[in-house]
Amino acid sequence: MVIPDQFIPIAGMLLALGIVAIVFWHRTRMKELQYHQDLRLREMEHQAKMKQLEIELEKAKSREGAERVA
Repeated sequence: MVIPDQFIPIAGMLLALGIVAIVFWHRTRMKELQYHQDLRLREMEHQAKMKQLEIELEKAKSREGAERVA
């Protein structure tokens, strides 16, 4: 089986296009993973802050209850 000379330049261009597509996909995927990691970190920080506020609210309620009794 003989490959015609016309297909060699086309194959070279397709190879270069394939490499560029793979690199672009990889960079996009890395950015997406970084975004998800940042989002998860912010979510965890938010949960910790909400927990802290909840504890402070409970303390304030217990102080208010102790003041009413006294």
